[in-house]
Order: sequence, then structure tokens, then C-alpha cells
Amino acid sequence: MQFLRTAFWVVIAVALAFFCTANYVPVTVRLWGDLVMETKLPVLLIGAYALGALPFWVMARATRWRMKRKLESTERALVAATATPSPAVTAIDDAAATPSLSVTGQA
Repeated sequence: MQFLRTAFWVVIAVALAFFCTANYVPVTVRLWGDLVMETKLPVLLIGAYALGALPFWVMARATRWRMKRKLESTERALVAATATPSPAVTAIDDAAATPSLSVTGQA
């Protein structure tokens, strides 16, 4: 499974490298008013992708952190519940508790 993940990221990196070399042209972006930014096209696209992915990445990290805390809390509670000794159950001897009746056959 690790090989597939590595192969996937290698393919993505190679495709990104080919895209960057083929489209490395300057672009002019008018931000607002007289403010103009000149940058290369791959930088602009990668920056826009990273800016759009940032909220989802933060949300995923927060969810992972919250679930990890919840799991650790549950594990601590489980250890605490199993660490306390259970009350010992004493078996009552049936012969000592009830008087034995002997049947001798006489009335």
C-alpha cells in the first residue's frame, strides 16, 4: 500500500513539473485599484490551490486531534475500570448453610 501511495505522489509531482515547465510564462494580475502583481502562471495556480485547500486541511487536523483526545480519554477510562479489583465473590457451602436431613426409613 505504501508503494501505491508513493507512486501516486511521484506521478503527481512529475505531472506538476511538466506543467510548470510548459507554462512558465509571466501573467499580470490586477488585485484592486492600481495594485498590479506580476508572477509566473504555475506560482499563481499552485498558490491558489494551496489557499483553497488550507481550510479543509485545518478542519481535518482539528477533527483528527479531537478524535485522538476522545480515544485517549476512553482508553484511560478503560484502564481505570479494569485496574480496580472486582469484589471477591465468596461461595457459600451448601452443606453448611442448610441442615442435612437424613432419611433412615423409620417413621
